[in-house]
Amino acid sequence: MATGADADEAPDAVDDPVGYFLDDQRFHGRSERTIESYERVLRRFEAFVCGDRTPGPDVDSPGDAGRRECMAWVHSLRGDLESSTIATYASYVHRFYDYMVQVGVFESNPMALVVAEMTESIDTNPTRRDISIDGMRAFVESITHPLERAVVVTLLKTGMRVGELCNLDLRDLAMPTAELEIDLPTRVQLEGRPNSLYVDSEPSRGETINGEERTASNKRKRATVLPIDDELRGGVLEWLAIRPDAISKAEPLFLDTGETWGQRLQPSDVRYIVERHARQHGWYRTGGGAAENVTPHYFRHFFTTHLRDRTGDRGVVKYLRGDVASDVIDTYTHNWGDQVRSVYERNIYSLY
Repeated sequence: MATGADADEAPDAVDDPVGYFLDDQRFHGRSERTIESYERVLRRFEAFVCGDRTPGPDVDSPGDAGRRECMAWVHSLRGDLESSTIATYASYVHRFYDYMVQVGVFESNPMALVVAEMTESIDTNPTRRDISIDGMRAFVESITHPLERAVVVTLLKTGMRVGELCNLDLRDLAMPTAELEIDLPTRVQLEGRPNSLYVDSEPSRGETINGEERTASNKRKRATVLPIDDELRGGVLEWLAIRPDAISKAEPLFLDTGETWGQRLQPSDVRYIVERHARQHGWYRTGGGAAENVTPHYFRHFFTTHLRDRTGDRGVVKYLRGDVASDVIDTYTHNWGDQVRSVYERNIYSLY
């Protein structure tokens, strides 16, 4: 019998338990990236337990699975994935069952004992792949497409998040473009600050900004003005020289040049670009964890580590990352030209 918050809804009334769980996570405000991770793992689990490879009676839904089916799924991951990744996947399934029990859709959590008995554990502070600046320079030089190179260099030179990069519009860019004979519709916040990028804190998934509904969220506590050095400017200019006409009146900075020609580049597009090039360098393996695979988030880590080590100024680095409180950001905003830009230009690494 169903109990808990949704006691009026019998367990068999939910045709798609995974979809039900994911919808609830959206309502709870989970990020789209988190939801995508849950969906990938839970659909893989669902396909396994509802297939013909599990012991016991036939399973038509994750709600019918028992402890032995859960154990068999965990065992199937061994040999293909790192132990920390297996532990993470198991924790996702465990949270899924725990939530579904709490809201009364499932009657028990068969994953609880499995997780308690697992030898694998989540590495909460993995030692990331250590890539030198020379190694990253060779990586960048191997990227020939202007869009892909500009995307990667922007991430590496600014440390911004994928969603923040995808939400950039032409108006968020202030730099000379005389070589291309184009005029940028620069926003007022960048007046008097040439060669800079404006990363707003406002865009959220589903919200309309600059006349376009956004599909990704920015996570900055406050808007940030980021310096553009000569290398980043050169990479952006190469992209602008071939940038197609935008479909959106918001004039996104980065546009797809593939199947969705002229539409705003999406976070999944950026992750695909980085994964493809990382695989070619042996920096990405299916099943590899955060300690092994190079992803867009790795670039944020790379930026933070190298710039912090070079400057010794944690405040400036935190300001550039956009992850500090408003009073600290105000301090660096008022000293942007003298402190932020000068520190950045003296210490930012070369990628060409």
